[in-house]
Amino acid sequence: MKIYRITFIVTFLAINLNIVSAQNKITEKGNKKFEVFAYNDAIDIYLKAIRKGEESPELYANLADSYYENSNMNNAAIWYGELMKQDLNQIKGEYYFKYAQALKAIGDYSKSDEWLQKLYELNNDDTRAADLKYEPNYVERIGLQSNKFSIDTVSINSEFSDFAAAYGDRGVIFASSRENGVAVKRTHTWTGLPFLELFTALVAENGDLIVAQRLKNDFNNKYNESTTAITKDGKTMYFTRNSYSNGYQKDENGIIRLKLYKATREGDTWVNAEELPFNNKEYSVAHPALSPDNTKLYFASDMPGTKGLSDLYVVDINADGSYSSPRNLGDRINTEGRDTFPFISENGHLYFSSDGHLGLGNLDVFVCLDPSNPTDDNIYNLGKPVNSKKDDFAFIIDDNSKLGYFTSNRDGGLGSDDIYKVKQLKAIVEECTVIVDGTVVNKLDGNLITNASVTIYDNDFNVLHNLESDDDGAFSFELDCKEANTYNALGEKEKFKEDQQSFTVDGDNKLQLRLALEPKPAEVGTDLFKLLNLNPIYFDYDKSFIRPDAEIELAKIIAYMKEYPSVKIDVRSHTDSRGSDSYNLKLSQRRNTSTINYIRTKGEIAKDRITGKGYGETQLTNQCKNGVKCTDEEHEQNRRSEFIVVAN
Repeated sequence: MKIYRITFIVTFLAINLNIVSAQNKITEKGNKKFEVFAYNDAIDIYLKAIRKGEESPELYANLADSYYENSNMNNAAIWYGELMKQDLNQIKGEYYFKYAQALKAIGDYSKSDEWLQKLYELNNDDTRAADLKYEPNYVERIGLQSNKFSIDTVSINSEFSDFAAAYGDRGVIFASSRENGVAVKRTHTWTGLPFLELFTALVAENGDLIVAQRLKNDFNNKYNESTTAITKDGKTMYFTRNSYSNGYQKDENGIIRLKLYKATREGDTWVNAEELPFNNKEYSVAHPALSPDNTKLYFASDMPGTKGLSDLYVVDINADGSYSSPRNLGDRINTEGRDTFPFISENGHLYFSSDGHLGLGNLDVFVCLDPSNPTDDNIYNLGKPVNSKKDDFAFIIDDNSKLGYFTSNRDGGLGSDDIYKVKQLKAIVEECTVIVDGTVVNKLDGNLITNASVTIYDNDFNVLHNLESDDDGAFSFELDCKEANTYNALGEKEKFKEDQQSFTVDGDNKLQLRLALEPKPAEVGTDLFKLLNLNPIYFDYDKSFIRPDAEIELAKIIAYMKEYPSVKIDVRSHTDSRGSDSYNLKLSQRRNTSTINYIRTKGEIAKDRITGKGYGETQLTNQCKNGVKCTDEEHEQNRRSEFIVVAN
C-alpha cells in the first residue's frame, strides 16, 4: 500500500540498523536516494551495486526497506532473507518484524511465525511477537470472523492509486493519484506516483461508486491531500494535507510532514482551510474520523508519547470550536507497529488498520467494539475477504444499510490501491458457544457403548470436561468458540482400547463427535466359553458330530476369532467320570476333533490358530471321580468344552 507509506516518514528513521560497515561507492549513491525516501531510484542503484560485487548488511537492509516501503513484498522478503544471513547480533528487532511481515504478505505464515518468535526471544516486551506466544492459533481465530462480509470493486478505480473513501453529504470523497488532465505532473519520488488529490463520487443504488470529479477551489494544492471526515450537517470537513503554511514546512531532518486541516462549505465548494492547533511540523497528524455525535475527533499520529510507528489519538471538540489535548487510545489498541486509519461507526465501533496486531497480511482491518474500554476481548480482526496478504485499510461502514468501503493493494486490482465496496452479511462473533454432541460405539460392530468415560482436553491437555456416555451411548458438552482452538476428546472403557479425536470449534455449526472403541483381545489364559457366556455345547450320546444347538455357540467363537485375528486358542474337551477311562478319553478326543474341524471349516480359521486335545475324565472340576456317587448336575460340571486363549 504505497500511499500509506507516505504518511509517516518516521518509518525508517525510527529503526536504523545498528551496523557499522565500510560503504562502497555505488552503495553510497543509493544511500543518498534512500535518505530522501526516493526508493525507486535507490532500488535501481542498490541492484547495480550488487551486480558490481558490493555487499554489506546496510545495503541489504536498505534495499529490502525500499521494496517494503513500495509494497513489493516478494522482493522485500528476498533481501530481508539475505540480511538475516548476516550477523544477527548487529541487526535490530524491527528488521525481524519487517521480514515476518514480508513473509506473511507472500503467504508463508509458518516462516513468518518463526521470525516473530525470534523477535520475542530478542525482546519479549514487543507485543507484536508476544501475542503470537499466547495465541499461536491466531489464524484459526481470525477464521471465525471470516466471511462476515462480501466485497466487490467499484467503478471509479483507476490504474493509479484510489483510496480512503469517506462519507459526505453528497456521496463520498476519496483520494487519488490519477493524473486526469493535470498540466504539471508532480511525482513523489517515494512511489513514482503523482501527488494525491481529493475527488468526489456518487453512490449508485447498488453501492457502486460512479462519476468521479475533482474537488475545486482551496483544494488539490501543490502537495498531497487525502483522508477526510465531514460533519453530519455537511458544513465542516477535516482532511489530511502535507505541512503547508505560507510555504512548505519541514522538520529538523528536512522532511515535510502531514497535518490535519479544517475547511468549511460555501455553496458547492470548500473554503477557509486552516490547520488544527495540535499539529506540529516535527511529527505527522493524519487520517481524521469523527464520533457519531461529532464531539470527538480521532486521528493517527507519531507525536511524542506514541508507542509505535503511529498510534491512534482522540481530542474533544468543544462547543466553542476549541480542542482538548490529544489523548492516546492506549496500548490495547496501539502497538509497536502502525495503527492508523480510524473510523467510528454510528454504533460507536472503532474500525482501524494495524500491522502490529496479529493478522493475515501487512495492514489488516480491526474493530474495537468499545473504544472507551478497549480489551483483548473486544478487538477483532475482520478476517477474509476484507483482509488479505497485502495492505487493507481505510474501512468505513453504514451500520444501518450494512454497506461500506475499504481500500486494498491486494493482487487483482486495477491500480496500486483500489477501493472496494463491502456488505456486512453477519455480525462479528462476540459471545460464542458451540454445543458438541457425541456418541461412543463399538468399533467392530457399531453397537452403542454405555457408561464409557469421555474426557475433553484443550490443546495443552488441560481437562475441561469429564463425562460419561448415557444409555444411548451419547454425551454432550459446550465450548467457547470465540477462541479458535484445537480440542481433544478421549473415550475409555474397561476391556476396550481407548479412542482419541482432535477437533476445532466452528462458530457457525453444531459439532458431532463419534468415538469408536475397539474391544481388547482377551488375555492369555482366558476361557472364551466364560468370556462369551456360552451355553453348554452338547453332543448326542456316544456321538461326536456337531448338533444345531452347538453350532449356535461355536458361531460365537468363530465371530470372536474373526474379530481378533491375532488370537489363538486351544480347545479342551472333557467328559464326566461315568464310563471307562479309556472310553471317555477316546470320546473326548473325537468330540475335540469335530469341534476344531467345525471352527476351521465354517469360520475359515487358519490351522495354526487353533489347537486342541481331548482330556476325558482326567481334569475333573469337582469330587465326582470313579466310584463317587454324584447328581446329574454335578456330573454336568465336568462335561465341558474350554476355549483357552494361548496367544493374542
